[in-house]
Amino acid sequence: MDATIFGAVLALVAALSGSVVAYLGKRAENATNRWTAEMDQVQEERDGLRAQVTAKDSRINELLEQRLTDQVEIARLRVRIVELGGEP
Repeated sequence: MDATIFGAVLALVAALSGSVVAYLGKRAENATNRWTAEMDQVQEERDGLRAQVTAKDSRINELLEQRLTDQVEIARLRVRIVELGGEP
């Protein structure tokens, strides 16, 4: 095996290994892009759910305030019934 054949074989091996590295690098890049897109979608869904929870929490607070107001009104009416001589 002379130097020319040896050089050609080394060049062929280098080209093949370069191709394999480029192929694997592109696959990794595609996987990273898919992962990033998936994470963006999850974050958007999380933000939407956070907004829904915030809206529901505010509605719960409104209903709790209304319940408190109703309980105060019921207590006032019971006192009024007793004042008028009735059974609460």
